[in-house]
Amino acid sequence: MSSKFSKDFIIDESNQCVSCGLCLPHCPTYRLLKSEADSPRGRIALMSGVAHERIPLNERFIQHMDRCLTCRACEAVCPNNVAYGHLIDEARALIEDHSKSFTAEQRSPIKVALKKLLLARPARLERLRPLFYFIQRKGLLRWLLGFSRLEKNKLFKFTAQLPWIKFPYSVTADGELIHSSAWKKVYPAPEEERDKVSLFLGCIARITDVATLNSSIYVLNRLGYTVYVPPHQTCCGAIYRHSGALKQAAALMQQNKLAFSELNISTIITAASGCGMQLLESGMAKGHKIVDISQFLITAEGWESVEIAPLPRKVLVHDPCSLRNVLYGQAYPYGLISRIPDVQVKPLAGNDQCCGAAGTYFIDQPEIANRLLNDKISALIKSDAEYLVTSNIGCAMHIANGLYEKEINIEVLHPVTLLARQMGLEL
Repeated sequence: MSSKFSKDFIIDESNQCVSCGLCLPHCPTYRLLKSEADSPRGRIALMSGVAHERIPLNERFIQHMDRCLTCRACEAVCPNNVAYGHLIDEARALIEDHSKSFTAEQRSPIKVALKKLLLARPARLERLRPLFYFIQRKGLLRWLLGFSRLEKNKLFKFTAQLPWIKFPYSVTADGELIHSSAWKKVYPAPEEERDKVSLFLGCIARITDVATLNSSIYVLNRLGYTVYVPPHQTCCGAIYRHSGALKQAAALMQQNKLAFSELNISTIITAASGCGMQLLESGMAKGHKIVDISQFLITAEGWESVEIAPLPRKVLVHDPCSLRNVLYGQAYPYGLISRIPDVQVKPLAGNDQCCGAAGTYFIDQPEIANRLLNDKISALIKSDAEYLVTSNIGCAMHIANGLYEKEINIEVLHPVTLLARQMGLEL
């Protein structure tokens, strides 16, 4: 994306903002910092000033753009429908193009490692699965994290806090579940096929959130859906897009389009709301129906033949920003969990505010991210719940790590994982 396009778009779209201020109480950074420059209205004014060349694109401008979580709570309440998410992406693209000294890579070394080494080539992540599994089981990463120098290293801390690595499963001829070294191209419905769907794996999630992906396949199969997993799919591109690397994000979108078009299956199911949002807004929806797993299962048929074990426990539901503010699908996880007999489903207090994960934000802006996380931890402590379900892997990792560090015994998992467990899936 050219600098001229970014400037022209910023000028046109920022003119739609009437500075009414209705977005201010919904913005996490404004609520914390009480700074106009760290509010949606203030950031839009700054973007407009840079695009018109009235103010310089300097380190202060970059700081205020970097502090934005891209939670898009402001966009959801804007009376003039300002496309704030698109605006902040274009502003970051402008920063990327402006000067090598200000690139996102230099501001965030972990994004270099993730984007260049792993995210665009998820097969590399798959090959690392056995190594990560071995190191985790030996407890080496958590042990090394105790050394002060390593504890301050962002990349190492991120790696050490990854969830337990698991493996894809496959089903034997007699119905036994066994570990598999890689994802199969197709998971057939065990009995009469109701329909065919395809599953988006993501990049990091394909090794850190295998439980959710396995659970999605399991529940879909039990309801009579054959699940296809295109082998050439790649990262959704969200981390690229939100750091201003719009060309790279578009290239990943094109690769995913080709990978899924080969199947000739209209429905693509996502298990991470952040990926679903990116696929929907990147153009994948042209020719495909992008559906969050909870939304799909709520309207799916075949439940009358499924047995679900009761769970007389309180389950809290966390609303990821992408699901709440962009996909408007926050009601579906509640409905899905409610299929479990005897369960008590309650919203997590403060669901209208971001948890602080926001892609790699919890690494790039740890102070703000941790303040937002502490609000969630406090709400969980007061809740007396045993389970927290959330529909986004980044939120799950961020909140689970916060609970782990404070030695709070609340399990964090995807709603479909809890449902699959009650349906008999043992991973």
